[in-house]
This record gives sequence, C-alpha cells and structure tokens, in this order.
Amino acid sequence: MSQLYFDCLSEIFEYLEDDKFTLHSCILVNRLWCKASVRIFWRDVCYYSSSNFKTLIACLPNESKEILYKNGINISTSTSKPPTFNYASFCKVLSVEQVYYKIINLLQSPSHKCKGHIVTREIIQMFMKEILSLKSLVFSPYHNITFKLFHESKDCLKNLSDLRCGSNISTDLFYQLSQICYNIHTFTLEVGRIVSNGLADLISVQRNLKCFNMLLCYYQRDNNLTNIIPSLMLKLPNTLVKLVLFVRGCCISLSFIANFLNLQELSLLFKYDNFIDFEKLQYVIFPQLQVLNISEEHPRVELLMKFLENNGKNLKEIYIGSCSDNLLNLVIAKSCPRLRKLFIGIKYNELETLKIIFNNCKNLERIKIRCGKNYLSEKDALKAVAKYSQNIHELTLYYQSRIQFELLPEELESFFISWTNRISQKSLSLIIVKRYRANSLDTYNENVKIINKYIKLGVIKKFKVEVDEYI
Repeated sequence: MSQLYFDCLSEIFEYLEDDKFTLHSCILVNRLWCKASVRIFWRDVCYYSSSNFKTLIACLPNESKEILYKNGINISTSTSKPPTFNYASFCKVLSVEQVYYKIINLLQSPSHKCKGHIVTREIIQMFMKEILSLKSLVFSPYHNITFKLFHESKDCLKNLSDLRCGSNISTDLFYQLSQICYNIHTFTLEVGRIVSNGLADLISVQRNLKCFNMLLCYYQRDNNLTNIIPSLMLKLPNTLVKLVLFVRGCCISLSFIANFLNLQELSLLFKYDNFIDFEKLQYVIFPQLQVLNISEEHPRVELLMKFLENNGKNLKEIYIGSCSDNLLNLVIAKSCPRLRKLFIGIKYNELETLKIIFNNCKNLERIKIRCGKNYLSEKDALKAVAKYSQNIHELTLYYQSRIQFELLPEELESFFISWTNRISQKSLSLIIVKRYRANSLDTYNENVKIINKYIKLGVIKKFKVEVDEYI
C-alpha cells in the first residue's frame, strides 16, 4: 500500500514540475513526500546549483575523493553528514558540458581546466554507475572529457532516448555506446573536422531512430566532409520521421534524403546556396511529409515548385521565409490544400496571391507574413486576413527593416471590427517580429490603446512583440 501511495504522490508531483515553490514545500511535509518530490529537483543537471554539485561531490566514492585529493582539489561540501538520498540516481538528463562549466565555476577559476576535467570525469562516472535509466545524454564537442563506461553503465544507458554529441567523441566511446544504446529516438550530431570511426557503428545499430539533427558549422572547410557525411547518412535507418540539417559553409550532396520515405518533417537550414543534388529530390515522393522548413537560403525556385507539386498534398506546415517568388506562392496555394501553418513573403503588388492562398487553403490557422520594404504593407496584410481567411487564429507580422506605411489607429480599429464580424468567432493571437527600436504598429500609443481595448473584449487572445536582430 505504501508503494502505491508513493507512486500516486510521484504522479501528482509531476504536475508541479514548473512550480518549484510549491514543490519545495512538499519536501518539508515528511520523508515520503520528500522522497517523491526531491527527485524532480535532481532530474536535469542543467538546473543544478552550486550546492547541488557540492552535494554530489560529498556523495563521490572514496576512490574518487582520493583522486581529487591527490590532484590538489579541495571543494568544501559544507557538511560531513551522509546524504539523505542517492541524489545521483534521480538524474534523467545529463549534460557533460553543463557539469564541466558548473564545476569550473565552483573552482572559481577558468585556469583550473585540468582540475575541472578531473572533477567532471569523476562525477560523470558516478552518474553512470548510479542512474537506473538515463533518458538524455549530451556530450560537448568542445570539451572532449574522457571517461570509462563500466559494466553498471549498461543499466544506465540501455533506455537512452536522446543523444546529443560532437563527431569528435573518441572512437572507443562511440563503440561502447553502440554495444548498449539501440533505441535512441532523437540523435543530434555536431560535425567537426574529426569524424570518429565509431560514429558509423552507433548510427547503424539504431532500431527506432525517429529524429536526426545534424549541425555542420560555417568554420568547417574540410573537403573530406563532402564524402564522409553522405556515406554516414546512409547508415541512418528508414524509421526516420524527422530530419534537420543545419549547414554553414560546407557543400554536401542531399541525394541521400531520398532514402527516407517515411519522413514527416524535413528542415533544411542553409546559410549559403549549397543545395547540391536537390534536383534529384524534386521528383521523390514522400507520402507522409507534413512539415517543410527551408530557412535563409533555398533551392532554385523551379526545383522547389516541382517538389511541392509532388509532395504538397499532405503538408500541414510550410516555412520558406527567404523566398517571395509569386509563382512559388501560387504553387503552394494549388498544391497544399491541407496547410495549417505558413510562413512566406508576398510582394506589395501581389496581394491577389494571398487571397488565392486563403481561398484554397481553407484549413490555414496560423500565418506569418513579411511586411515592409518590397513586401505587403501591414494595412494590406491585416485587411486580407480579416476579409479572406476562414480559420486563421494566429497572425505574425514579420517586419523587414522599416515599414512602408504607418498604420493609422482608425485602420487598426477597422481591422478589429472586421475580425469581430467574421463567421469564425476565434480570438486572435497577434505577434509582431521586428528589429530593436524599429517602427511597427505597436510603436504608436493610440494603436496600443486599441490593442488593449480588444484584449479586454476577448477579441485578442494574445499580443506579443518579439525582437529579431537577424531580420
């Protein structure tokens, strides 16, 4: 009965995860409540304080404490009492990088990097021995801290579902992980100049990989990566449903994407026009594709149009923020009838295209529209949304530098009156994205008064202003 009571308490306390004040009061009730609630505080090392790490150091086995002593490392733990619980066993999200940074902070000197490595290694090895089932593991690609995986690590890592690491992790460690971790669901890889051989082994043994994120950063200029990366990608299983490629300054062939016919989400976040072999993808059918995100740069418009003609039928979300081609927008209207979210650019003289999109994409609920410069004025964007959209309940105006026209208070008032007279009675979430100190409809006090008025009337569900200095 006591175990059942404990399980019930644990389930209830899960709902208090974001309410740390209330959760802390639960610790003070009695030992059972304390045990059920304290584990939530120790779940993610990213939220550990200095006192948490002092407690962990106090929990280190004598062998580890001896290693610290021999290396001249003396960190006061503020207590000589034995720990109340096995705190390390409560951890579910472990970031080696966060442990290292917080240990360096505890040592109070960035020059103590060697000592920081030693303390971090001993704490990580304790985690590996004590954690019963780790869910998420993060290895920093910048601090290649070495440690051993002991026999006890098998229990800790066998249910690992989220792995984030650099390609330079030691071959031995990648190989050890490949002998234990078969069911990673989300794998995030930051590729550097070194790609360890064991990485291919780890990828190839995955049985149920759903999401793969790869970061190729701008400073990577090694031509060997051009050959290594595509061959590495071919090791990915066909269970993949989400693929995210974040590429800066490295050219790789994208033809390998054709192997993942179960993809539901594809994100190509490229800084430069490096869409090599995208022409081989334009005719590939991805029958389950629902989300397409192409940010910053984009493939040639004619290739992208053909891709959408073949794959737009089931798309629910499209983000093509850097392209404002009218023919492409018309293809979206024609080929993507099930869209619910859309981010595009509409030129100031192509308002009719936005009307066509609203008419054809009747399920559209959220739209992000570029305003100003060569794009639609905010007045035209608001008027079209109110008059022609049917199910929109979230509108984001993404300002391009300075706007072309200032929205007058009576024009804003007219928009909200039109909105309240729509057949659909959904409240509106209105989001403004702009540069710092740039003009937008919220710049003027009269407009702000009107917005507050309609918030009180329940017409506006949410109003938010976001700053984006990369616009």
